[in-house]
Amino acid sequence: MGYTIAGSTETYLDGKTYVFKEGDFRFFRRNQLAKYVKHPPDNGGEYISISVSIDQDTLRSISEEYNLHMSKPYAGENILHLRPDNLLTNFIDSLTPYLNTTGELGDALTKLKVKEAVMILLQTNPALKDLLFDFSEPGKIDLEAFMNKNYKFNVDIGRFAYLTGRSLATFKRDFEKIYHTSPSKWLQHKRLEDAYYLIKEKGWRSSDVYMEVGFKDFSHFSFAFRKAYGVAPSKIA
Repeated sequence: MGYTIAGSTETYLDGKTYVFKEGDFRFFRRNQLAKYVKHPPDNGGEYISISVSIDQDTLRSISEEYNLHMSKPYAGENILHLRPDNLLTNFIDSLTPYLNTTGELGDALTKLKVKEAVMILLQTNPALKDLLFDFSEPGKIDLEAFMNKNYKFNVDIGRFAYLTGRSLATFKRDFEKIYHTSPSKWLQHKRLEDAYYLIKEKGWRSSDVYMEVGFKDFSHFSFAFRKAYGVAPSKIA
């Protein structure tokens, strides 16, 4: 769950674009791979938002304490604009004193605030019960289709395995049957191909392209690019 204090974001998921502006409340379903573009306010300043990550341990504890369970599979959107409500507004206001504090909140206080967020979501958006208390694991899905769609996301191999409904060992075995190489080698090759295309054909700057294609670190990207193509990405003409 999150709230935009200043600026706006564009979120891209499954071919859809979701725009969240100043004063908007949002909710993201877990286990979604999405891209974000943050925009500062038009009148200057920084983009500022508050996000509350709702962990599974807290949800399981609430489920047991209040006998709350999924009644049917959730069929709604994976990203939601939450309708403004006094409970949500007051909850966000209760968090603002912590924004300027140094260090992290203590575990006990953090758990209390996360629990409060869940109870407010259930009060203001009852249909989310079927989403929040769905503890099922992702089912085994088409690995090739998933990877071809999501390879630009900078997540580790274990996460890809989980999201395709596989153990890490099964994921690696299935992957090599399809692509005849390891996941790490394939990911790097695909990302470098995209980077080369964007620089050569679209005129992107190397400093802009590396995160777009899934590299976390520019120096690693530059080294891998030079090794693959024999020239630094900044020298492509």
